[in-house]
Amino acid sequence: MPTVKINRRLLNRDKLEAGITTEAVRVFAECGYEGTSIATVADKAGLSKQNLMYYFPTKQALYQRVLDEVLDDWLARMESLAAAEQDPRDVLRAYVQAKLRFSRENPWASRVYAMEVISGAPLYGGQIQTRVVPLVRKDIEVFERWISEGKMAPLNATHLLFAIWAMTQSYADFSAQMALVLNRKQLTDKDFDDAEKLIVDMVLAVISVPPAAAA
Repeated sequence: MPTVKINRRLLNRDKLEAGITTEAVRVFAECGYEGTSIATVADKAGLSKQNLMYYFPTKQALYQRVLDEVLDDWLARMESLAAAEQDPRDVLRAYVQAKLRFSRENPWASRVYAMEVISGAPLYGGQIQTRVVPLVRKDIEVFERWISEGKMAPLNATHLLFAIWAMTQSYADFSAQMALVLNRKQLTDKDFDDAEKLIVDMVLAVISVPPAAAA
């Protein structure tokens, strides 16, 4: 019985913390780190400030958890890139799709991460350096292997990744501007479908090996 009680307590804590971080993501995205208060997040989560601080003693601890969860999700979607045995076209198509799906499903999370990076990553730079950079370098090595094997056109693999990030993440970070241009309140599923087709076509065109080179 004691084990059951402990498990229930842990489940309840996980549920409460998930509810807090869900609200915190949006507040941090809308107000930035400096403009966000623990009291505001607590109010959005339906808790008192004191109750919230039992789970997250400081604003920085809450911000860290939010960014950890954003990065965990993002890196999980990046894992497919390092599949060196697969066709580069299939890998990059799946990657673009995953990045756009993240922008569609988690726009607030994308914006929180973007705001941190735009400000110079003062509070999360260490995590980016230790978790993101090694994975990106591993992916670039796979790209360079594909190029050496003639499976991809010669190109700058680092800037290919940068370009994919810019194209896909903008559909979360700059969706308000896009919606204004399109004269609607928000982007639709069709907008994301159209974006996916265009971005995939562009990426595959860039990496395609010219017939003469392939021969």
